[in-house]
Amino acid sequence: MSRLWIRDPLAIFADGAERGLIVEGHRIAERVAAGQEPQQPVDTVFDASQHVVLPGLINTHHHFYQTLTRALVPALGKELFGWLRALYPVWARVDPEMLSVATELALAELLLSGCTTTSDHHYIYPAGLEPAVDIQAEVASRLGIRVTLTRGSMDRSVKDGGLPPDSVVQKLDAILADCERVVAAHHQTGPGAMMQVALAPCSPFSVSGELMRETATLADRLNVRTHTHLGETEDENQHCEEQFGMRPLDYLEECGWLHPRTWLAHGIHFTDSEIDRLGRAAVGISHCPHSNMYLASGICPACAIESSGAALGLGVDGSASNDASNLIEEVRQALLLQRLGNGAATVGHVDALRWATEGGARCLGRDDIGRIEPGLEADLALFRLDELRHSGGHDPLATLVVCGTGRADRVMVGGTWRVEEGHAADIDEPDLMRRHNQAARRLRQLAGLEG
Repeated sequence: MSRLWIRDPLAIFADGAERGLIVEGHRIAERVAAGQEPQQPVDTVFDASQHVVLPGLINTHHHFYQTLTRALVPALGKELFGWLRALYPVWARVDPEMLSVATELALAELLLSGCTTTSDHHYIYPAGLEPAVDIQAEVASRLGIRVTLTRGSMDRSVKDGGLPPDSVVQKLDAILADCERVVAAHHQTGPGAMMQVALAPCSPFSVSGELMRETATLADRLNVRTHTHLGETEDENQHCEEQFGMRPLDYLEECGWLHPRTWLAHGIHFTDSEIDRLGRAAVGISHCPHSNMYLASGICPACAIESSGAALGLGVDGSASNDASNLIEEVRQALLLQRLGNGAATVGHVDALRWATEGGARCLGRDDIGRIEPGLEADLALFRLDELRHSGGHDPLATLVVCGTGRADRVMVGGTWRVEEGHAADIDEPDLMRRHNQAARRLRQLAGLEG
């Protein structure tokens, strides 16, 4: 296998790698410390002297299909429950072609932001969209990004005391059967897996207790992870207390979900004792700062969660509540929001970068990504500091986060460059935007929002 030296970076988020790293095949072979040379000869050299090098960023929560409903007028100015009620009837019109282009656009955005691994939570299944996970799997394979696709689900509609309409929910038996099918079809195991599947009932206000418990049992039998929304808003807490007679975390535990294979989206409204329980159970939390701010949901107690021993990662969440799929921007926002909540001396740029890399890997149950270490996958994101807003920056790593950036210059997944000079070779951006805009316009027309 050829050996590539990514040499003399401007800065690198790794210890003992001041002179860069060696990539051999799809893995990192060695780190090159200050004053040192590679241990063995190299075949090619990439001059990284103008780049800040990070482990590939890891997105732990998203809804790809929502790229079709950005800045949708009926959903503007609403908090979570009102926002969902405005959007469910629109999402009920999503078809396979729309989902495919929505997924392609979301993955393109993520790659270009330095993301090399992403999860997605797809939980709407109107008639005709039954092969949703298969559609996403095909697009992800084509673009060469690492994914954890969660087979989401909803079986509790308005008539059952839930929030979604009948048109986007499914029956319990159909959900469980398809969960087993997609795991068999797409889930890979072992180091270097490009595609994994998790099981993901949507939320306490859209899922029955029976589905939660049956999903936990099935995930245990199939040895896959479980994911859901929890602790996102005070309205959710109130809903759980009224419907189930208990708080959301108690409900989660009663359903058999409080274990290390679970990671949760948002995790904002937990008490101190609940945070301790999360840590003891080694449950992961996906912190989604832009989304939480946009929907006025609150501030995730990220520092306390991480201190408890729970895994803490970052998620861009759905593009209709962000409204972007840009993970390097999420790093900066996490830093700013957590400093607001915890104080300037408590949270630094290194913390935010750790959440976006190593923390995200822990949430997804992976020990082969998230760090620049020999033996791990060669997933890397390289950023230039050549914009006006970077001028005069003292510490390059801090400059990248504090001054901000929006686009990676180079991105490598499993030893293969997927983005070079700010562009992905396999993505025709103007054509993708044209197709995506057409799909979004057609969706609005079908929903009666546009003539």
